[in-house]
Amino acid sequence: MSWYGFFKVPFRAMVRFGYGARAVGEENIPTTGPVILAGNHIGAADTFVMPALIKRKVTFPAKAEMFTGRGGPMTKLVAWFLKAVGQVPLDRSGGRASADGLGPILDVLEQGGVAGIFPEGTRSPDGRMYKGKTGVARLALASGAVVIPVAVRDSQFTGKRLGIPWADHPVITFGRPLDFSDYAWGENDRAVLRWVTDEVMAAIQQLTGQVYVNAYATSVKYGGMSEEEALRRIASRPGGGPAPLPPAPQEPASLPPAAEDPASQGPAAEDAAS
Repeated sequence: MSWYGFFKVPFRAMVRFGYGARAVGEENIPTTGPVILAGNHIGAADTFVMPALIKRKVTFPAKAEMFTGRGGPMTKLVAWFLKAVGQVPLDRSGGRASADGLGPILDVLEQGGVAGIFPEGTRSPDGRMYKGKTGVARLALASGAVVIPVAVRDSQFTGKRLGIPWADHPVITFGRPLDFSDYAWGENDRAVLRWVTDEVMAAIQQLTGQVYVNAYATSVKYGGMSEEEALRRIASRPGGGPAPLPPAPQEPASLPPAAEDPASQGPAAEDAAS
């Protein structure tokens, strides 16, 4: 048994019988092949409640600094645990570093595995849904994986029992698969990446019913965006859509074949033409 399987037994027992958590729609998750589970992020328990409730192994990206083990004994234990259960590091500094950091998650998908991702990039500061980052679209278009929208409810810690952070009856709902394989041509097109991301976030919002704010959650948590500005940015759904897909690049028109002149093609061509 792998370390993942070993630790899943007690985690599953705690989540199901301790927290009273339940899953809805697990039948929407394909039993084989690459899958991206894309969910809203409202509580610290999201990263282990979701995988504990389903059969397939789920790989989540975690902050790269958590894998270094720098600090006291607890940070070293956390780093060992993340590596032991097969989680992967993600550089969240932004820009090219973050895009390149998707490589380990893409490897999981290309091997037919399941990756979990929270497109908002951080926990919601107030329970509302915020703008998704395009990493989920990059992964879907590059790997051909289907995207399962996931709604997480009541996963916030409400206190502690026996020193263990406790959540009260979380519910994880898995929506129907979204297939973006027809849009693989837009893997490096910013407009396509934004469109796919907004469609994923809209599918999650349909499951959660959250109010959507058209701004990144980090701008509220760390960037100093005021509540007044956040209220001005409330929209009916991500992308404001349903928005049309950006047009595919046009193929160059093929030239009609030149008229064949048997005389110019040698004796064999003349024989065939006569």
